[in-house]
Amino acid sequence: MKLLPKLGRRPVTEPGEVALHARNVRFDWSRTEPVWMKKEPVASHVLNALSMLLPEGERMFLVTFGEALELVKDEKLREAMIGFIGQESMHAESHGGALEEVLEAHGIDVEPYVRQAEFLFRKTLGPRAAASEAVRQQQLVERLGVIAALEHFFAFLGDWVINADLERFDADPQMLDLFRWHGAEEVEHRMVAHDVAEYFEIGYVRRGALMLMVFPIFIALLLRGTKFLVHADPSLPNHRYPMLIGRIFAGMWRGSIPGIPSLLISALSTFKPGYSPAGVGSTAQAVAYLAQSPAARMMAS
Repeated sequence: MKLLPKLGRRPVTEPGEVALHARNVRFDWSRTEPVWMKKEPVASHVLNALSMLLPEGERMFLVTFGEALELVKDEKLREAMIGFIGQESMHAESHGGALEEVLEAHGIDVEPYVRQAEFLFRKTLGPRAAASEAVRQQQLVERLGVIAALEHFFAFLGDWVINADLERFDADPQMLDLFRWHGAEEVEHRMVAHDVAEYFEIGYVRRGALMLMVFPIFIALLLRGTKFLVHADPSLPNHRYPMLIGRIFAGMWRGSIPGIPSLLISALSTFKPGYSPAGVGSTAQAVAYLAQSPAARMMAS
């Protein structure tokens, strides 16, 4: 059964800039299991691994944008940042709920991996002591650049999940709506992190260097998280990395997870002079999904 009617092709006419706001959502996890795509158990855990990373990552976004907001004088950009902060806060809360009520409720202890994510995002990418105000400012710019790189990936993944036919893998409607609602908002606010980094004069060279750093780390973290979950899931054999990677690539070929080549091509697009994430996804399509998301409609009713 389809979760929602097909959204069809991306609309030709885009609505232009939209006012960003956090949408209250509610998910019922009582019938959702860790392998939420019944025909794709490993692919399910690839996306579950993303859920393990997202809460801490988005909290780092909130802290960093909170610091930057005090320094931004452009009222239009400030308004977009405030909308971004509200949406990311709801994303962190919703994925945290999925971890507790789906993975942990079914006996998968996510705490060891979450602690690693905490160290990465709080210690490595969090605020650090600086010798001077100029150094602190440059550290802030670098953190904003990391966020802009990650937000490019999240917009790409958001566009992918809105358009991917995951229902054919017997996907759980609640989890599918979580990723599509989140993905649609990532497409909707895809310009914000880029615009903030540009406002703070990130520069072409530093932006490119950060993308070269972020891309392999992002892929490695997802692979590590998938390995952790497959090992912890008693319903699955504990694959070693070569076998696990083979199964992941098979899932990419079947379309249950996005392909590394397409993700790499998308990452390389950020090296074009004058790059903008405006072409990643469709605002009109994202807004259309958000208008019919079951979780958002449940809270609106």
